[in-house]
Amino acid sequence: MELQEILQQAVSMGASDIFLVAGLPVTFKCGGRQERLPGDILLPDAIGQLVDEIYKLGWRPRFNLDAGVDDDFSFSVARLARFRVNVFRQRGSLAAVIRVIRFGLPDPVKLGITENVLSLAENKKGLVLITGSAGTGKSTTLACMIDRINRSRDCHIITMEDPIEYIHRHDKAIVTQREISIDTPGYLESLRSALRESPDVVLLGEMRDYDTISAALTAAETGVLLLSTLHTSSAANTINRILDVFPASQQQLVKIQLSQILRGIVCQQLVPATDGGLIPVFEIMKTTAAIQNMIRENKLHQLESAMQAGAAEGMCTMDGSLLKLYREGKITRDTALTACANYESMSKRLSL
Repeated sequence: MELQEILQQAVSMGASDIFLVAGLPVTFKCGGRQERLPGDILLPDAIGQLVDEIYKLGWRPRFNLDAGVDDDFSFSVARLARFRVNVFRQRGSLAAVIRVIRFGLPDPVKLGITENVLSLAENKKGLVLITGSAGTGKSTTLACMIDRINRSRDCHIITMEDPIEYIHRHDKAIVTQREISIDTPGYLESLRSALRESPDVVLLGEMRDYDTISAALTAAETGVLLLSTLHTSSAANTINRILDVFPASQQQLVKIQLSQILRGIVCQQLVPATDGGLIPVFEIMKTTAAIQNMIRENKLHQLESAMQAGAAEGMCTMDGSLLKLYREGKITRDTALTACANYESMSKRLSL
């Protein structure tokens, strides 16, 4: 099977990912489940030919791959879709996982991204974080937020992505999209440069380490709205993760800095829905005066109570969102228990 045929079939089947791994037939991920296509098992030589086709379609040199480094990039196929690919080696042979990204921007209503999440994009300055483990839809949520800003505000949006997934066309805003390793060497260099490019909104693909986190906090203090991601599972964990990259002697200053610039944290995960698909679940924290004090005074254990009490402002906990979806019949009891943060508490609440 040729690469073009595989890509077309993946799009027609609604697949989110394509797996090209030696010892298996071509495999799609559809609605969170594997679909192994009928046909021959892929051998290393066949994988090598498919990888060659991927590089040709992407007009991409093989420098990284030939140097023994995993390669991550995106490409488009006219009238079909965009694709984000990661090429790597396993068991001595090549392999690739390709993410399917439909043309156009995601529809938040169809995807279940709530207004309480999207409303964080209405902030004019400060720091907004979208967090969660890999593959939980953080990039999609950010794309919806950038699209809202693009359609509603006269501003300059700069994105730094690795790689670029969704293409944003200029609307009310000017949208500048930079791909790491192609348009700029890295996140840190791109972020420092962005502050000299008259930005109003900056999307930093990921806050990876001390340098990028420190630069992101400084950038958010300059009066721009900075959106970024972390691989954390709750609002409290997110704040602790940021603090932990700094030396102990700096952490109190960072707490004060965070309390002043942080506008909100959205933690998300994807869970199986009763209709057979996947549904997003959100924990939403919006920074209030009370939460600012909790951050400054290191009382992060009180954040969950503050989010429960802040329902009128659009806040919710992860377990509260799971319970709501269960009562609406959108997820099962087992799913709620598997995805919850506090098993004992959730068990009691589900039994009421």
